[in-house]
Amino acid sequence: MNRTAVVQIPEEKLDQVATGFIKAASGFASQITIARGGHCVNAKSFLGFLSLMRDQGEVALSAEGPDAGEALEALAGILEAG
Repeated sequence: MNRTAVVQIPEEKLDQVATGFIKAASGFASQITIARGGHCVNAKSFLGFLSLMRDQGEVALSAEGPDAGEALEALAGILEAG
C-alpha cells in the first residue's frame, strides 16, 4: 500500500515529532518505508526519519503487512499535523 503525506513539521518540533512517529511506527507489524527525493528509509529508524524530514513538502509512505492501511493513515496523520 502507498500513501503520500505533506510534511508540516516546524523545525523546532522535529525531534519531538520524530520520537512520536518512530514510537507509533514501531507499534505496527508492517514493514514501513518513507521516500523522498530518490531516498528511501525504514520508517522505524530515527536517523532515517530525520534525514528525510528536514524540509517541508511531500513524502511517499509505503507499507506491507497485516496492518498496512492502518499504519499509513496513522503515520500520515502525524506528519501532516506536525
